[in-house]
Order: sequence, then C-alpha cells, then structure tokens
Amino acid sequence: MWAHYVALALRSSRRSKALTALVVALLAFGVSACMVSYAVFRATTSDPLPARSSRLYAPQIDNAGPAHTFQGQPPEMLSYTDAVALWQAGKAKRQALVYPTKWGVESNDPSIPALSMTGDAVTADFFPMFDVPFRFGSGWAPHDDTGHASVVVISGALNEKLFSGRNSVGQVLRLDGKAFQVAGVLDDWNPKPRFFDTAVVGAAGAFDDVGDVYIPFTRATDMKKDSKYSNCPVDSGAVDTANWDAYLHGECERIAAWVELPTAADVVSYREYLRHYAEEQQRLGRFAWPPNVDLHDLVDWMAYLRITPKASSLSMLVSASFLLIVLVNVVGLMLARFMRRAPEIGIRRALGASRASVYRQFLIEGASVGFVGGLAGVALTLLGLWGIGGLFEPNIARLVSVDASLVGLTVLLSVAATVVSALYPTWRAAQTEPAWQIKINP
Repeated sequence: MWAHYVALALRSSRRSKALTALVVALLAFGVSACMVSYAVFRATTSDPLPARSSRLYAPQIDNAGPAHTFQGQPPEMLSYTDAVALWQAGKAKRQALVYPTKWGVESNDPSIPALSMTGDAVTADFFPMFDVPFRFGSGWAPHDDTGHASVVVISGALNEKLFSGRNSVGQVLRLDGKAFQVAGVLDDWNPKPRFFDTAVVGAAGAFDDVGDVYIPFTRATDMKKDSKYSNCPVDSGAVDTANWDAYLHGECERIAAWVELPTAADVVSYREYLRHYAEEQQRLGRFAWPPNVDLHDLVDWMAYLRITPKASSLSMLVSASFLLIVLVNVVGLMLARFMRRAPEIGIRRALGASRASVYRQFLIEGASVGFVGGLAGVALTLLGLWGIGGLFEPNIARLVSVDASLVGLTVLLSVAATVVSALYPTWRAAQTEPAWQIKINP
C-alpha cells in the first residue's frame, strides 16, 4: 500500500512539474541554509571532553569585591594566593592550575633558529585530568611541581622542528635561556574550544590551537613568567609587574583552576570547602564582603563564558527564520497542488476511499517531495560548507565538518518540514465532498 501511495505521488509530480520543482527548490534552499548554520553552531558548542566533562569543575572565588565584579559574579580566574591555596589544600581527586605564557625556545642544534612559542604553565595533574595523549614519555610527577623541576612537555609539532620527530625524552632545550629536560612529547591533541585556558577563552581565543610548551607552574613562577592576560582590580586596570613579589601576591586574577570531582557528594563537599575558604579570608580581614564563590562543570563553564561566537548564534536565528518563511510558502504551494486534484479525490471518495486513506496518500506524497528536497538540500549544504570561510573566521570555519549525521539530519528535516507543511492542505483535501465533485465534474 505504501508503495502504491509513493507511485501516486510520482505520478502527481509528473502532472505538476512546475509546482513540484518550486517546492523542491524552496525546501532545498531553506533546509540547506539552516543546516549550514547548524553545522557551525554544532562545531562551536560541542563538548570538547565528553568522557570527562561531567567530572571537571572550574572554581571561582571573589577576591575583588562588589566594586570590581560584573553583575555580582566572582571573577573567572583566581589570584595567585587563592589558586595556590586551593592547590595545596588538595580537596579534590585531581587539581590543575593553568595560565598561558610565551617562550623563546632554543635547541642545542645551532642550525635551528630560536623560536617564539606559546604554551602554558601547569601543574602535574593537568595531563591526566584532561586525558592528554603522549607520543613519547609522559607528563611530570607531582614532586616535580613541589621541587620546581626544570622539565618540559612539548607538542609533536615542536618536536618535529627541534628533533626531527624522533623520541626527544631526556633531551635538553632552553626556554628563555634556561635549560629544561624534555619529559614528554604530545600526540595529536587540539581540543576545541580550548576550554582549559580560561584567560585565552575569555580573550576570544577559544578556537585557537593549543600551545607547544608546557612547564611546571612553580618553575614558571620562579622565572617571573606572567600570564598573557591578567586582570587587576584597580580602577585603571593597569598591570604593574615591576615589583614581582607584590604583584604575585596581590589580587590580580590571572590563573585558571580546575578540579576533578567524580561524584555529586564530592561537588557538594568542594562547594562547601570554597565557602569556608572565603569565610576564612573574611575573618582574616582580606575580604571585606561575604563569601562569593561558584563552581561550574565544564559544559556549564563554556556556557557561562559565552564561548559560542555571536555570529554563529545570529546566523542560526536568521536561517531558522528563513526556513519558517519557506515553509509558509510551501503550505500555499501544497494547498494549490492538492486542491487541483479535488475531482480525483471526489471520485476516490465516491468509490469508497476513506478520509484516512486520503490523509495517508497526501502525507506520503508530501514526504516524498520532502525527501527529494532533502537530497537537493544536502548538495546545497555541502556547497555552503565549502564556502563557509567567507562568513566566519578561519579558526571557526576549519572546525566545521560534514558527517553522516549531518547528511541524515538534512534529509530528515526536509521530510519533517514538508509533512508538517502538508497537514493543512491534506486536511482541506480530505474534506472534499464526493457528491459535489461528481456533480460539478460529470
């Protein structure tokens, strides 16, 4: 029976070629515009670490006071004092401190020129917490943090430049003129967005590539390496690093903190710990305001930071509106297409066809047209994604990819949209009175 209805749909399409072609074209343009925007939106809102995101949390502590907070929210980064206090307290299964830095990198090979590379100062738990893959070696041990060890983890790309891609574990390179021993070489690892680097994410660098150099947080502090981004709670907003110790132990927010909390009970316990810590700082006279702390898991944190580009959200809204306009027009075209067949419907009804069979016939016909429109929409979606670089920044455009789910969703959206659009025309067609049609079309 279903095959019979599809055959009727094909026969009807041949009789109304212009109307059918117009409906298919409208659907293809509407659906493809929507799916191109969806592909960008999906790429910029995806979970960068789905296997662990529910266990990773970013703590916040208000160390600046109501005069320097935005809408009463604690700062997104921690001061050195708070970050180190949380790290040393060890209240979580794992904890990592992170801030971005820039290094002058030299190898022992005089033929290789000095390089300027970006990276992060991190603590040892950074690597297991974020499931960072290694090609050679590993990260450093926690005692290397407390020992202020001169060890470094480098990216595979930097390893290729300095050591021609061979195993460089144990080799020595110089960072800002200081000798560091290579502890590990990263395998391919480039999470998008770059969720762990709160400073970079907040500076609209969420979709930039990760850095090439990672050294112990304590060693970077010894070398007076500052974050690329620092926010000091002063009216001028100026950062003064001339007196390093005063700057370091001041209230400038520059460090991202992460904790791993496997269970809901751990989250409750850690939130309480944060509140008690802030109360203690208030009792000590450092904070002159009530405790203001917060704790977000990874997915919530990305939403809190509003990582999704505004252009992505806006294009999604515009394309959805365009699809709605398309569907309104498809309703009109389908109505004209179905009502032209009123005599045929009248005869079928007179021969005993029920209204239910009329519904089935025309909804299947609508779905068939939607399927063809979906296939055309897939082609236009691929064309749109090919030219996506003209609409979005290169670091956003390169994240967008086509997979089976996107193709399937394009076709499914087209079929569903067409069936919904055909509901009213089908209802009108099913109301056809057989006697009246036979009378006016003898």
